Amino acid sequence: MSPKNVVFKKICKDKSVGVYMGKRDFVDRVDSVDPVDGVVIIDPEALQGRKVFVTLSCTFRYGRDDMDVMGIAFRRELYLSTRQVYPPLQDREKGVHTRVQAKLLRKLGDNAYPFFFEFPDNLPCSVALQPAAHDVGKQCAVEFEIQAFSAESQDAKIRKRSMVKLMLRKVQYAPEGEGVAPSVETTRDFVMSDKPLHVKASLDKEIYYHGETIKVHVNVKNDSNKNIKNIILSVDQVSTVVLYSNDAYVKAVAIEEQGDSVAPGGTLDKVYKLLPLLANNRERRGIALDGKLKHEDTNLASSSIIKEGVLKEVMGIMVSYRVMVKLIVGGMMGSSEVGLEVPFKLMHPKPDAVKEGEVEEEMEFQEFKRSYLKGMNDDEEEEGNVSGGEDMAPKEK
Repeated sequence: MSPKNVVFKKICKDKSVGVYMGKRDFVDRVDSVDPVDGVVIIDPEALQGRKVFVTLSCTFRYGRDDMDVMGIAFRRELYLSTRQVYPPLQDREKGVHTRVQAKLLRKLGDNAYPFFFEFPDNLPCSVALQPAAHDVGKQCAVEFEIQAFSAESQDAKIRKRSMVKLMLRKVQYAPEGEGVAPSVETTRDFVMSDKPLHVKASLDKEIYYHGETIKVHVNVKNDSNKNIKNIILSVDQVSTVVLYSNDAYVKAVAIEEQGDSVAPGGTLDKVYKLLPLLANNRERRGIALDGKLKHEDTNLASSSIIKEGVLKEVMGIMVSYRVMVKLIVGGMMGSSEVGLEVPFKLMHPKPDAVKEGEVEEEMEFQEFKRSYLKGMNDDEEEEGNVSGGEDMAPKEK
């Protein structure tokens, strides 16, 4: 997640518009979402009479921007909201909603103007499907973006040199409260066997954090005359692309197979350990990942939690997890399987809250420039954007 006490800044190429934001991760609490706020700084001389607008968008991509079929692009805008920032439509002080904004306005001077957006409660969180090594262009993803630009009007053509973009993330943290520890059991009868096979699988809690080992308690009571030849456990990630096709991608992101067997009339009571990590799945296409900001690392996608009553069809990509327990049963006509699915949630813990006063006192500007990253050149910088320089922003007061 974004470092504490950092203000991100970015300036467009013609230096007419720049964006300053105190954070780029916005928390979805199911019943409410953090508002998006920041400050735009303008250069009246570079504007040459043009107006300045800020747009918040949520886009679902399922192909490269330069691809289309019969004129239909492989992207869909799930949400788009635009505000005119300059000339201001209201008193500048009335547009201030947070102490970070107020601090930025004092530091940046009279050519800085605040902006503020509220997310609707029916938008998905940032998530992407991992591309294969040979894939090029944009990946299948739900993305959020702030765009500031100068133009004669809101609908006028935007020059790339007069536009700046910042990627955002909408994230969810594990809800408070333990929930009910999941447990599933089944009984299977076999032909030519007087007694059944009984299997039970349970977890010690409902929500696990990324990087945490999952303990699966498996109890097998084999009263049948069949031989259990093997027991295989896996953590399955189920990614459902609900927006356009309702396709479901099931990927085992952790597997445990110790070769355990249970003879007829025997029992087994054992705890297995599974650790689902992106590090073990980096080369696999179609694994769902939490949305990431450019060149930052990420992790397996968190479980999707949606507000009751919201249509799943607008959620883009929904992610869920389950532990699969599979017993391989031997027989005269070949092997068969007995399986159990135990659902659980995989999420980030809620971070410690940062007091606004602390952020205000320790505010530190960070130029969001890709060429600062090792091995990157200025030519590879995001199209239409440059990092904020001291030539536009006034000296800090």
